[in-house]
Amino acid sequence: MIWLTAIILGIVEGLTEFLPVSSTGHLILATELLGYDASKWAVFNIAIQPGAILAIVVLYRHLFWDMFVGFFRRDPVAIAFVRNLLLAFFPAVVLGLAFGDQIELLLENAVVVAWALVIGGFAILLVERFAKPRESGGVAALTTRQSILVGLVQCLAMIPGVSRSGATIMGAMSLGVDRKTAAEFSFFLALPTLSGATVLQLFKHRDAITSGDLGLIGVGALVSFIVAWAVIKAFLAVVTRYGFAPFAWYRIIIGGAALIWLALR
Repeated sequence: MIWLTAIILGIVEGLTEFLPVSSTGHLILATELLGYDASKWAVFNIAIQPGAILAIVVLYRHLFWDMFVGFFRRDPVAIAFVRNLLLAFFPAVVLGLAFGDQIELLLENAVVVAWALVIGGFAILLVERFAKPRESGGVAALTTRQSILVGLVQCLAMIPGVSRSGATIMGAMSLGVDRKTAAEFSFFLALPTLSGATVLQLFKHRDAITSGDLGLIGVGALVSFIVAWAVIKAFLAVVTRYGFAPFAWYRIIIGGAALIWLALR
């Protein structure tokens, strides 16, 4: 049963990490639905994130290689690309280190997750209704101001259920960035943000991980990689055609159902 749980949580991580629906929130709710103590699986849920991160690296490997080579050749586009990612990443570093313990406490609260899903769903509908995105020319074309503000908005996702990808995408669109660029900026920003959070949390909880856990983590990470790889490719096609409203209504329905279930159990 425990191996099946690892596979299920890997699927949930891969499905939700890059969608604006909150992977952390879904992992917490999934753990509760499976009858487990969410706090005991919190480290596992963090440890399998590298699988989803690797999916981004594989899918965008040519772009990353071009930016890497271009950066050392002092290509302006590559320099702007790296600059924008670092500027957006910096607020998460500062706030994550400052409020890490408080954030961990929220990871055990399914009610917070459910409310965040509902409120975040309505926020997405508002952005979709009133934002006026325009063609931005890609991540490298974002301004310093846009990058910093997106990074600040991303910090809202430290509240489980908010969604890191949802916050960054909606934040970027509110600043005039087109849907595709906003989504890709969110993907790329996941690399330093999730990698940093994973390393920090695994180091803090290193004593809680045993050699027997490594197999479970490996299976969960592998499953999350495979699922995330498929989801990312489909996600861009969906949002380009239909926008983010379907994800907003999904959040509202799931969050509302979770609140009812948590109240009645």
